[in-house]
Amino acid sequence: MSVSAQAAPNVLLVMTDDQGYGDLSCHGNAEISTPNLDLLHGESVRFTDFHVSPTCSPTRAALMTGRYNNRVGVWHTIMGRSILPGREVTMAEAFRDNGYRTGIFGKWHLGDNFPSRASDQGFESSLIHGGGGVGQLPDYWGNDYFDDTYWRDGKTEAFNGYCTDVWFDGAMEFLEKDRDRPFFCYLSTNAPHGPYLVADKYRDRHLAAGIEEPRASFYGMIENIDENMGRLLDRLESLGIADNTIVIFMTDNGTAAGFRDGKGHNAGMRGTKGSPYDGGHRVPFFVRWPGGGIGGGRDVDALSAHVDVMPTLLELCGFETPSDVEFDGVSLVSLLKGEESGWADRVLVADSQRIEYPEQWRQSAVMTERWRLVNGKQLFEIAVDPGQKSDVSESHPEIVAELREDYLEWWSDISPSFDSFPRIAIGGDAPDRVMLTSHDWHGKNVPWHQRHVLEGKPWNGTWKIEIAESGAYTFGLHRWPPHLKVPLAASAPGDMTMAETRARLSIGDLDETIVAGKGATRASFRVDMDAGLHDLDSTLFDLKGVERGAYFVVIEDVD
Repeated sequence: MSVSAQAAPNVLLVMTDDQGYGDLSCHGNAEISTPNLDLLHGESVRFTDFHVSPTCSPTRAALMTGRYNNRVGVWHTIMGRSILPGREVTMAEAFRDNGYRTGIFGKWHLGDNFPSRASDQGFESSLIHGGGGVGQLPDYWGNDYFDDTYWRDGKTEAFNGYCTDVWFDGAMEFLEKDRDRPFFCYLSTNAPHGPYLVADKYRDRHLAAGIEEPRASFYGMIENIDENMGRLLDRLESLGIADNTIVIFMTDNGTAAGFRDGKGHNAGMRGTKGSPYDGGHRVPFFVRWPGGGIGGGRDVDALSAHVDVMPTLLELCGFETPSDVEFDGVSLVSLLKGEESGWADRVLVADSQRIEYPEQWRQSAVMTERWRLVNGKQLFEIAVDPGQKSDVSESHPEIVAELREDYLEWWSDISPSFDSFPRIAIGGDAPDRVMLTSHDWHGKNVPWHQRHVLEGKPWNGTWKIEIAESGAYTFGLHRWPPHLKVPLAASAPGDMTMAETRARLSIGDLDETIVAGKGATRASFRVDMDAGLHDLDSTLFDLKGVERGAYFVVIEDVD
């Protein structure tokens, strides 16, 4: 059941990348200036014990679905394990199906191909970069944060300006369109994720204050985000929609560069991005909705997490939970309204796998409001030891046993999904032309950044694909981004080496090696494919005998 357009609140969800709990001046960081986020903090309900996954894609998968990221097959940021299966129901789909305009601006990082793109998963409007960050392999070649080319609604478009400014400009343009319909706007910046690139004016004052790199640039990136948050919040006011807009600010994992070698501010926590300690996964979570009675500078200390956001927003907006969805999270509405007396303690799990197949206890934290069990062994009483300095497992063996049992029940519940692979679809409803990148290889070494292509990493891996319809397809193997039209034998863009290149393709019953002619920019195979699940492998042999996988493969439906 959708709420009427007149009563329906707008939703603006802002999430930054790699900014930790301590990377805000309102959280005690005296080296950084974040006045606009501080103002939002003062006007919001703040969840002080809110947790995400310790890295990018896993947090995004859990946030978008309300389900543990491991359950939905996303436990890495590359290696085909950052792809959200098309069958999962996302927050954007729920809003779209209830009459909302839906838009994403910035980072998606849950799949660059059908059926896992943002546009496939409920977003009607999109302005995004590729892969996990600007300059990574699926991103437009040569992007460097300034004056880049991004994808707007699936088509490339050149933009002037800094990436964060572009995302905020796009979001504000979206807010102003079709004012008769409420909106769900997901503004997910790639900043302050590395590489730490920002205009000198943001970095230099930190260098002058004696702050070393990369922390100086990292702080500068955050201060640029803060300026943009000020512009965005002012725009809500000028449009007259601030009171009826639910504004959420959060981050996707612990700090990446705000605390190193004892320097910086980590809000007293142990660990940073990727860590099973609280510094890896406890993040800011602010919620403001003046028209709904939510705000006013109040802290909520209850244990909460990313999986709670979708069920919370569905309840706030008056939606029914989709019949085919079973959440791992719970609604936080009672806490937002100050009704904390009936809130029961709970057990949550955060972990960081970052391997092909999950391993039990790996980089894990089992959490209650009082306790943290780390890696199944160390026990910390978090209320009295927030820095997780004193392991009390020997004096509380009964708590260790209890939390271990909780974890094993959780593991048993989510592990059936581990044997399935999110697949990139070919044919059927997929585009007629699909480009695969080595970012999504399954394998030991995965070239996920454009620099790996420039370096010519001699790595290889396997794509997991699904052919939707039997028929003839062409597979074009490329060493360089196809649009650059650089010869296969070239050692760098601009090198016009005219030499033959051997290329091998293995898929289904086919295992064939051909010779691409002198100066060829691709090795092309025509293959009659049966519908179904397939593994795709490729190899290019260079002039020195070095073997590497084709970093790019373009697949086209001949029919």
